[in-house]
Amino acid sequence: MRIRDFRADDTPEINLIPLIDVVLCLIVFFVVTTTFDSRSVLKLQLPRAQGEAAQQQAKALDILVNADGRYFVGDREALRTDVESLKRTIAEVAGDDRKRVVLLRADARTPHQAVVTALDALGQLGFRDVSIGTAPETGTRR
Repeated sequence: MRIRDFRADDTPEINLIPLIDVVLCLIVFFVVTTTFDSRSVLKLQLPRAQGEAAQQQAKALDILVNADGRYFVGDREALRTDVESLKRTIAEVAGDDRKRVVLLRADARTPHQAVVTALDALGQLGFRDVSIGTAPETGTRR
């Protein structure tokens, strides 16, 4: 009786199905977790400040907002950046004159929320004549 050696028929084989499963799971993971930048689709043209400077009144109330979002009313600084603290500081500096012209000057790097908070505080106090200070445009940009 002849005994066969089955080891000679054993050819090495690479099973690709687990590899395909892993690659497919990685593709699904990357597609699901990828964030798409919607800002690249939007084409915005920001407003430019051209024109003549307005006549500055002597009794205008100056409100400055720095790049960190801190408020300065006249020569005083608001202690906190919330609406109530800003309202108290504005009321102390302005007094009872709500018809006074307000010049709001904010740094270009100021968060938008800081400017909206300042406008909200002025609106709640009854100021209606608010101007936003800008720098003149230095050249033509495209």
